[in-house]
Formats: sequence, structure tokens, C-alpha cells
Amino acid sequence: MKKLFLLFLFVFIIKPIYSQEPPLYPKPGEGVLDGGLGLNWIDGELYYNVRIMPELSLGNWGMGLDLNFNINKNGNIRKEDFNELSDYLSIIRYIRYGEKHDPVYIKLGALDYYTLGHGTIVDQYNNSPSIDTRKIGLVADIDFGSAGFESIYSTFGEAGLTAARVYVRPLRSALAEVPIISDLEIGASYAVDFNKYSGIISELVMVNNPPPLASYAYLQQVDKGRMQIAGVDIGLPIVHSSIVNLELYSDYSKIINYGSGVATGIMLDLNGLGILNASAKLERRFNKAQYIPSYFNSLYEIQRYQYDTATGTFSSKANLLASMTDPDNGYFGELDLHFLGLLDIIGSYQRLDKTPNSGELHLVANVSPQEMPVVVRGGYDKINIGAESQLFKVDNNSYMYFEFGYKPLPYLLVSMLYNWTWAPIRDANSNIVAYQPQKRIEPKVSFIYPFNLGQ
Repeated sequence: MKKLFLLFLFVFIIKPIYSQEPPLYPKPGEGVLDGGLGLNWIDGELYYNVRIMPELSLGNWGMGLDLNFNINKNGNIRKEDFNELSDYLSIIRYIRYGEKHDPVYIKLGALDYYTLGHGTIVDQYNNSPSIDTRKIGLVADIDFGSAGFESIYSTFGEAGLTAARVYVRPLRSALAEVPIISDLEIGASYAVDFNKYSGIISELVMVNNPPPLASYAYLQQVDKGRMQIAGVDIGLPIVHSSIVNLELYSDYSKIINYGSGVATGIMLDLNGLGILNASAKLERRFNKAQYIPSYFNSLYEIQRYQYDTATGTFSSKANLLASMTDPDNGYFGELDLHFLGLLDIIGSYQRLDKTPNSGELHLVANVSPQEMPVVVRGGYDKINIGAESQLFKVDNNSYMYFEFGYKPLPYLLVSMLYNWTWAPIRDANSNIVAYQPQKRIEPKVSFIYPFNLGQ
């Protein structure tokens, strides 16, 4: 009977697609109903999965829920899925008004790949790189025309990242008819991580004993206080039309009590070509000692602090920052392509000129043409890259998901999902002190049923 039950689940799994891709919301007046049963291998252990993910849009408003239960062979719900407040809050996948780059955009829920301004301080930030510690946060961006602001609050479950950018277009009113100079934009940003581990570094302590006792030194964990970064920026569109946008910009940012840096770049957007929409960004970074550009990045929640209970040692991003005693410049490049509704690719890479293991890669790809039965999608983030030969070596510095599927029917997708994610390690008081890599393998049949709300 058990074998028949497993076979039934394998063949008739109805399970939604879930990934860390930038979200694509239903159109106003429409919705999507996802849900069903599935199998989920987490670190080699089998769970039966039940999941319901309704999603709908009403005008500018949208909402998505995520009810997800992994049940073991004894009929018990996996404890890691509901062992902290944020797990219950994350049932609300999101509540939003508008979309990114709209005049008003507000979102409560999972924050996937959020960028503040040009990304010099907060770039592609992800508040939930671990599925087992799903978090609910808030972003609010409002553009009044001649001024505006962007903001992020990373999580309501614990102290975390808070950041904001305010900007003005001082010539918008006086020179509204002048096509280029009227769009001059000046901004100021501030970000602070209130998490108690954000400023932990190690310092060398000397113990000088009188003879015949020997003197010695040891490393001591020291809290330098919350991590804070402030910055200013300026941007000037050179070409601004419905088809082509070309902008020059320059950012200055200072990590409080550490170093500073300047980033100068160019951004190009091509829209409405019918075949290809594309955007590109190239940036040169001039970094002083003890400065890391885009400090709050996609894997910052993992990098912030890691404690090894076996050896009693730790690593932290603040400690990495403190160890960078020499100035080191670098490059950053980003490319976003959307081809005929068939192929979407977003990728970025950055590296410092002289610092070893300073490479960082972000990549998202989606091939899902409506008229073809094959679907391929994936996402990949990697930090601490040394040689470029290590780019696609999945290790402790990586996050990855990959899905390959086939559509036997328009709304049915038979696929296999592989997810290299992170599992939290907790101390005796249930505080997260580190993360370890976690593998998830999910054979599934996803049923995605769109519906119209009759607007």
C-alpha cells in the first residue's frame, strides 16, 4: 500500500513553482490558484508536501499567500517550517500596491533581490536566502516627480536591515521643457543593520607576562556596534525617450568607522523594440581601505555572522571588512535581456582588482515560451570567487535553484527542481548562529490555474 501511495504522489503531484526569481504578478483583475501535493527530499529525508499558493490582483493592489506543509513518514509536520514567529508571518507571501518603478510601490512580505538607488549600498538584497527562515519585510518607494524616496525594512521577526534613499530633481519644475537637464537627480542614502551580530569582528590581544612566563597573543571577539553606511549620489540622463534611456551617475558612500568609496557608471535601457528589451550597466569602483561596495547584497544574511560550534571560531562580513587594509578598485557589470517573451536573463558580476576571492556573481534565467512545452529556469548566486574557473562550482559560498520541466497540457508542468539553499544552525536559546548548505530535490507536477475576477 505504501509503495502504491508513493507512486500515486510521484505521478500526480500538484505543486506550485517557487523560486527566488524577481516576481511577476498577475495582471489587474486576474489571479492564479496554485496548490496540491508533492514529494520533497530535504538533505536525503523524504517529506510529503502539501501547498496552497493563491495569488490575485485588484487594480493596483495584489496579494499572495503561501501555505506550505512538509510532513514526514510519521505524520508530523517538519519542525523547522514552523519554529519561529517569522514562519507564521510568512504565510503572507506578499501584500503589495503597485510594482517596482511605479510612482507608488509598497510591498509587505518576502523581499527578493531589492536594490536601493544604483545599488552601491544595497544591491539585490534577499531577506530569505534560507527556506527554513522565511522572513517578512517591507519596502516602500514613492516618486512625487520632483522628489521621492525608496526604503526597505528587512524583517519584522527580529532586528535587521533598515535602509532609505531620498532624492530630488531640483530642476524638474523650473526647466520642465528642457529634456535632459530637467531630469538631473540628486540622492542621499542611509542603511543600518540593527542585528546584534552585524558589527562582530576579531581583534588581536597581547598578554605580556614577566619572565620566566612567556607572553602570548590570542584573537578576541569584539562587537564594534551596528553596521551603518551613508552615501550621496547624482544621476544625469543623457538620452531619455520611450525607446532609449542612457544615464550617467556617480555615487559616494561611507561605512561608518571604516572606509569609503566612489562608484561611477553608465546605464542603458532599450525598450519597445518588439523583439528585444535590454538594459545594461557598467561601473568603475574606486575603493579606499576597509570598504566593500554593495555591502548589503543577495547573500548578506548568510555572510553577516557564522559561528563554528566545533572549533569555536567565527566569520563575519564586518571582520572581512576590517581585514581589507589596502585600497582596491574594481569593476561591476550587469545585463538584463528579455527576448520575444521566450527568454529572460538577468546577470551581474563584480570583482576587485587585487583582493583575492572578491568575485561575486548573480544570475537568473527563465526559458518558458507559451507556445512550447519545455520550461527551463534557474537562479544562481555565488560570493568569494577566486579564479573564474570557480564561477559555477557549487559550494559553501553558493545559492542555486534549477528546474527543468515539460508541459503535457497548457496548465500542467512535469518537472524536477534542485535547490541548493541554506539551513540555520541554532544555539541552546534557538538563536541562529550560523547556516549550513542544504540540498532539496523535488520531482513534481505543477498545476497553475489562472482565473479572471470579472473586472
